Amino acid sequence: MTDFASFESYNATPRLTSLALSPDGTRLVTVVSSLSPDGKTWQGSLWEVDPTGERDASRLTYSTKSDSAPVFAPDGSLLFLSKRPDPLTKPDEAKDKTALWRLPVRGEAAEVLRPGGGVGQVRVAGETLLLTSSAHRLAEFGGEDDAKRKAREDAGVTAILHESYPIRYWDADLGPSYPRLFAAPLADPTAESVTALSDDSESRLSDEDIALSLDGKWAVHGYSVDVSAAYGRRTELRLVATDGSSSRVIASEEGFSFFDAAFTPDSSAVIAIRFRESTADAPYRSSLVRIDLADDSVTPLAPDFQEEPAHPVVSPDGSAVFFVASHLGHQPVWRLDLATGEVTKLTLSGYYSDVVVSPDSKTLYALRNSIDHPPQPVRFAASGADQDPVRLPAPGAMASVPGTLTEVSTVVADGRTVRAWLVLPEGASAGSPAPLLLWVHGGPVMSWNGWTWRWNPWLMAARGYAVLLPDPALSTGYGPDFIAAGWGRWGAEPYTDLMAITDVTVERPDIDASRTAAMGGSFGGYMANWIATQTDRFRAIVTHASLWHLDAFSGATDDSYFWMREMGDPITRPERVLANSPHLRVADIKTPMLVIHGDKDYRVPIGEGQRLYFDLVRHGVTAKYLYFPTENHWILTPGNSRVWYETVWAFLAEHVLDQGWERPELL
Repeated sequence: MTDFASFESYNATPRLTSLALSPDGTRLVTVVSSLSPDGKTWQGSLWEVDPTGERDASRLTYSTKSDSAPVFAPDGSLLFLSKRPDPLTKPDEAKDKTALWRLPVRGEAAEVLRPGGGVGQVRVAGETLLLTSSAHRLAEFGGEDDAKRKAREDAGVTAILHESYPIRYWDADLGPSYPRLFAAPLADPTAESVTALSDDSESRLSDEDIALSLDGKWAVHGYSVDVSAAYGRRTELRLVATDGSSSRVIASEEGFSFFDAAFTPDSSAVIAIRFRESTADAPYRSSLVRIDLADDSVTPLAPDFQEEPAHPVVSPDGSAVFFVASHLGHQPVWRLDLATGEVTKLTLSGYYSDVVVSPDSKTLYALRNSIDHPPQPVRFAASGADQDPVRLPAPGAMASVPGTLTEVSTVVADGRTVRAWLVLPEGASAGSPAPLLLWVHGGPVMSWNGWTWRWNPWLMAARGYAVLLPDPALSTGYGPDFIAAGWGRWGAEPYTDLMAITDVTVERPDIDASRTAAMGGSFGGYMANWIATQTDRFRAIVTHASLWHLDAFSGATDDSYFWMREMGDPITRPERVLANSPHLRVADIKTPMLVIHGDKDYRVPIGEGQRLYFDLVRHGVTAKYLYFPTENHWILTPGNSRVWYETVWAFLAEHVLDQGWERPELL
């Protein structure tokens, strides 16, 4: 049982990701990550889950390196990715590259392919293996690319010359090698047998967005195309024959991008997400479409659906499309009947991912989590509304959490209903009201709708805090108008929504209105900063990976085009940046602040945290700065995650609970 009062116990809880179903529907495999023996990393291993729910899960792989991304081959063998060394080669030949491995139905795993650029994504169908791997510009995959890598290493060169934008993504530098798409015979995939399906210039390939037809003869991939110097890029879909004989664009439209493609069983069409790119006047919007490959016509599906669909999966019989979309603090699985157009919400509650369909199209499997439970494999019917799925035995299940979960809501000035999850610690009552922590989600176009290991409210509840998890304007799950209400107005409706839901919550008798704090990360960090400039109602504010100086952020973030479409160019259209930038209001801050930032954060670059801390210090605001030289937008390693929480607890205890400051031991 996980003890949330002990961070070591919490950190050691197994964590599940990914789900794969065998072609005959009898085997279900997931990835379970556990702490390494030295406690410094998490190690992933493959576990088999019984689809019937009758047997306990069993472990399939053991490695000092993580195993991930399981995919079943038609013969029932299991392909997966790992950096584990191949015992049949010299240790120095592996060089920590991600390789493709195969685990037969009986026997030990063996390495299949270890290209110099590693293996990124894998799809399998028919007799075809589809994969992505990175290679240098103008270098052939295999020997020529390997020679280029060795020459750079021998010369001590790490420089990258960019001739287009973007140059970074989240926490990774783009280049000097770029993803390419390859096909290979599944029976004997080697560096010599692969067929290149994308060009060898600077790649515009969307590494995460590839699909393979059930017969293995066709692949679809996303490809970025330039629009203009002011607009940046959009993504089109390309269809390629896996034998390399043909390629063509099947979906390309001004003002829109296409991704998340999935073939119909007969390979006559592709189901995809059509993404309306954002502008200053309107937020982006996702919708489902069908692309008929006979004439490349694009037909909208479920045009009246109000939420943001994602990750479509087509049933093997071709009758339905299953997808996920946020809705009122959950992320259900939805079913679209392709014959009638009817959309059904299949699940009652929870957050679902990794949806797979049984061969007979009657049963779905997925990973389900919720605000009060981490991901677990579940089974439910492919039809029928508001189901409560069957939980399948697997590691990581939790018997309880330290408190209770409820909801609060309020109607704001423009008539919208703003809702929130409220985590209450054990013992909270009118006689013993709990201090309140307002925790703003990131995004901003996201929602508090599922479990999070990084922003876990139950660690706070175990220390006596009530935690308010609101969905203000810009949040998903409440229709397009709710997102539009905060578009380009981060300091307006999102802020007033947060204050309104806080006002309602502190009226509860089990909440202590005199002891409150606010915190958030990314967009939530921006809101924490904005809150600090607007009110002194909170006794402490914690801001992580937060936007502060919006002019500087505009050109330094990893996707400046996307940001400027909403907020405008700070030089030619400075109005929104000036209206929403908290740095211009630093003189109004009176609340003690804890600033947290990772140096490898390219989405919200480290300069934002440094400038914020300096501005607070020079204006005499009580402040601390927790800096992680090796972490990114998230704080991912076990040790650093521990001191993140320990510092937050100590800061809140000092200012909210009136306890003395206790510096974390490892700091």
